[in-house]
Amino acid sequence: MNQEIAATETSAQPATHCPNFTVLLSSTRRGARLARLLAETQLRRWGLPTETAKHLVAELAANAVTHGRVPGRDFRLTLYVVGGTLRIEVTDTRGDRRPAPQRPAGDAESGRGLLLVDALADRWGVSEDRFPRKTVWAEVRCSAPEPAPTGPGAADSFSQGT
Repeated sequence: MNQEIAATETSAQPATHCPNFTVLLSSTRRGARLARLLAETQLRRWGLPTETAKHLVAELAANAVTHGRVPGRDFRLTLYVVGGTLRIEVTDTRGDRRPAPQRPAGDAESGRGLLLVDALADRWGVSEDRFPRKTVWAEVRCSAPEPAPTGPGAADSFSQGT
C-alpha cells in the first residue's frame, strides 16, 4: 500500500529540472580563483556558454575574499539555471558591508569590479541573509549552444561548393 501511495505522489508532481551547483571555498585569493575554475567546468558540463559567467564569478568571488572576508570563515558559490537564465550567487559573512559600484580614479589599480558586473550581467543585486551573511548575485540569459550544422547547407558546404 505504501508503494502505491508513493508512486501516486511522485507522478502527481510536475517534473522540473533546475541544474544547480554549490561549493564552499576558503576566503583567499586561491579560493576566488578556484571558484572561477569550478564554475567554468560546471557550465561546460551543462553545455552552457562560459565567457561572461566566468568573469562574473571571478569578480564576485574576488569581492567576497577582499571585502567580505572574515578570518576562518568560507564563502559560498552557487550556480543554478532556471529557464534560460543562469544565476550566480556568492555568499560571504560580512553582512555589514554592502557592495556599491564606484567610479575609481583613472590611475587606480582596483575598484572596477562591480562596474564590470553591472556591464556584463542582465541583472545583479544584493540579498541580505541571516546576519551576518549577504549574497551578491548576478543573472545572465543563457541557452544551450546550438548544435553545429551537418549535411547539406552546413557552413562548410558553401566554401566547398563555390
